[in-house]
Amino acid sequence: MTGYDPRTATGIPTEPVGSLPRPAKLQAAYADYDQGKISKEELAVEQDAAVRDSIERSEATGSPIISDGEQWWSSFATYPITDTLAGTGLAPNLAPGGQFFAIFADGHGRQLPRLTGGPLRYNQYAADSLKKSVRYAHVPMKQAVIAPSMLALLYPLKDEVPGYSREQFEEDIVNECVKDIRQAFAAGAARVSVDFTEGRLATREDPRNPWTGAGLLPHFIELNNRVMAHFSPEERQKIGIHTCPGGDRDSVHSADVPYNNLLPSMFKINAGYFLIQLASERDKDSVYRSIAENLQDDADGVAQMAYIGVCVTQSPRPESAQEIRDQLIRAANFIDKQRIGSTDDCGFSPFSIDEKPNHGSPDYARDIAFQKIKSRVEGTRMAAEKLGVS
Repeated sequence: MTGYDPRTATGIPTEPVGSLPRPAKLQAAYADYDQGKISKEELAVEQDAAVRDSIERSEATGSPIISDGEQWWSSFATYPITDTLAGTGLAPNLAPGGQFFAIFADGHGRQLPRLTGGPLRYNQYAADSLKKSVRYAHVPMKQAVIAPSMLALLYPLKDEVPGYSREQFEEDIVNECVKDIRQAFAAGAARVSVDFTEGRLATREDPRNPWTGAGLLPHFIELNNRVMAHFSPEERQKIGIHTCPGGDRDSVHSADVPYNNLLPSMFKINAGYFLIQLASERDKDSVYRSIAENLQDDADGVAQMAYIGVCVTQSPRPESAQEIRDQLIRAANFIDKQRIGSTDDCGFSPFSIDEKPNHGSPDYARDIAFQKIKSRVEGTRMAAEKLGVS
C-alpha cells in the first residue's frame, strides 16, 4: 500500500484527520478499566471490536484512505504516555497535575501530566496500534501522530526540572516524534499527519491558561521543523500537519482566534501538506486567500498542498455532497486547484471519553461521522469533475 496515489480515486485528494467517536460500550470499558473492574486484556477486546467496526464502516463510505479512528488511544495527544485519560499506565517521569492543554468554550478543560524528571520516552508509538489495525483494512491507511510542540507543554512553563534541562527534553521529544513517524510508515501507513491543534491556541492569550500568552508559536514552528529536517523531500510529501481550533465534547478552544495569527507561520513548517479546519469558519474567503498567499511552492524541496476542511465535526447535521463540492470549487477561486485537497475540520472525537452532547450520544455521533465522510468523498469527486482535476 506504500504506492498509494491520493488522486486516483477522487481526482482531488481526500483524507480523514484521524479520530472517530468511541462507541458508548468502549467508553464504559475505559471507565471500568480505570476503576480496576476489568483487565487491560478485557479493555483490548472492546478496543479491537471498535477498530474493526471503524475500518469496515470507513471502507463502506468509499474513502480511498482511512484511519482506525484512534480507538486504541486515550487521546490524540496522550497516546504515547498514558493508557487512559485518567492516567492509568502513565509513562515514567510523569505525574498527574500538569498544565492545561486547553480550556474549551463550554468551560471544560483537558489537562496534561506533569514532567518530574528525565528522560521522557514514549510508552508506546502510533505504529503499535497501527500494526494491530492494518490487518483488518482492504484500502490504504493513514496514521496521525502528536506534534513535539504539544508534548513540549509537559515541561513547566517557567521552572526547570531538576537534572533535566529544557534543551535536553526538547531534543528527546523531537527524536521521539521522528521515531513515531518512521515507525508508522514502516508499519504500513501510506500517509502520516502531525496533529498541531496547539498552533492556533498559542496566540489566544487566555489568562486562565498561561502558556497561551507566552508567545510560543515561533518556538512551536521551530520544534516541528526540527522533526521535518530528518526526512527527505520525497518522504515529506507524505507527511502532513493538521490544524484546528479543537473539537472535544462538541466544543472548541480557539475558534475566536483570527486564522491569520497562525497561517503565515504554520506554512513555514516544511511539511508536504496541511489539513486545515475551514467548514466551520464564518469568513472562509479570507482564509482561502491567506492559504493561497502563504502556501509554499518550495518548502525545502516540497510544493505544499492544502486540504480544506469541508465537514463540521461538532455538528450533527450531515453536509450534502453538493455542499462539499461547492466549498471546494469556491476555494479554487483563490488556491491553485492542483494544490487543493479535502478533509474533515478535525478528528471527530480526539479524546476517548467524549459524550458528544450536540449529538445526544457517541453512538449516534459515529453514525453521523460516517455519513459526513461519505459526503466528503462524493463531493470531492464531484468538485474534481467540475474543475477538471484528475
